[in-house]
Amino acid sequence: MDDKSKQLLQRVIRRIPIQTLKATLEKWGRLTAAQQQSIDFTQSKRALTDTVIDICEENQLSMKHITELEMINVIDSPNQSMWHALQLIDPGDDAQTVEFIQFKKQFKSHLVELVRHVSIKIKKHTDEAIWIRIAWGDSYTRPNHMKPTYAVHHLQTPYVFVTTLTSKQKPLLSQALLLSTQYQTIKEANLSGRKLTAIRDLLMKQYQQMFPNSFPSLLTETKENVPDPHKVHEQAGTASTRGRLACETFGRGALPQIETTVYKLDTKYKDPTNQTMSERSRPFKCVVKFESKNLLESLRHCATSGIVSTPVAQLLSSIPKKGRNFFYVTDTDAASSSQRPASQV
Repeated sequence: MDDKSKQLLQRVIRRIPIQTLKATLEKWGRLTAAQQQSIDFTQSKRALTDTVIDICEENQLSMKHITELEMINVIDSPNQSMWHALQLIDPGDDAQTVEFIQFKKQFKSHLVELVRHVSIKIKKHTDEAIWIRIAWGDSYTRPNHMKPTYAVHHLQTPYVFVTTLTSKQKPLLSQALLLSTQYQTIKEANLSGRKLTAIRDLLMKQYQQMFPNSFPSLLTETKENVPDPHKVHEQAGTASTRGRLACETFGRGALPQIETTVYKLDTKYKDPTNQTMSERSRPFKCVVKFESKNLLESLRHCATSGIVSTPVAQLLSSIPKKGRNFFYVTDTDAASSSQRPASQV
């Protein structure tokens, strides 16, 4: 095993959680049962890494085998990188009939024509997702396996999710995807995040979108402080309306765990109490970023509890409606997001 293979193996093992390392090695299948049983999984991660590397050297494993292990770990633990969504547009007549074997063959052949030195590994996962690992090289250098690009595509859907893709590599990947999926155009979907499943579910609407017919009544008041019954009725109606509008916007049940949303503003400043800013001829530019462990859940709670007004503002409701978390707002569409693409992946 050469130094580059050993370096990649060391990094891959360090990224695999120690709790799942044993199962991952078993799934990999490159160690014998006796070798796996000889590994003490209770030792430190550093010692464990050295042990696995020694066994792999003994087995004379190559870079091909190491990339298999890396791919298993990325598929099992995809939330270690930032994922960006791309959207395929204008499907051809055969786009809905493309099968895995056909896609795999065409994607590899097209990309090899575009890039002289490139390493491509494609695997179909149990959920029908096609996982692609690309180690890029060029006319003068061999593929760099330390900085691979990963892409995930579900056949018969117009979406691709990519991570670790440079602006130089993006046109090459885009062309190979278009030729192998039978689409005409590809663009940014303006959606990104570390949780691959979350951005996939948001974009493909694969989450519970239920609109309840009734809502829990308000808590019963204590006898010591009985309010006016007319006010109680009015408050109950208001709470019921807020809950209904919140559910109409975000749905009900578990929501995709989107962690950020960014609004990039390029508009005229409008505030009658600040004439200095309002009279500026140049547009007011700023970036507004919302962050939360589960942003959609937080926004739904804010709408239900009355922290934000209902109906929910279009800039907020556009997150689940359009499946995006990047919006570029201008004066021509201040009430909605423009279609200007986000920054490069």
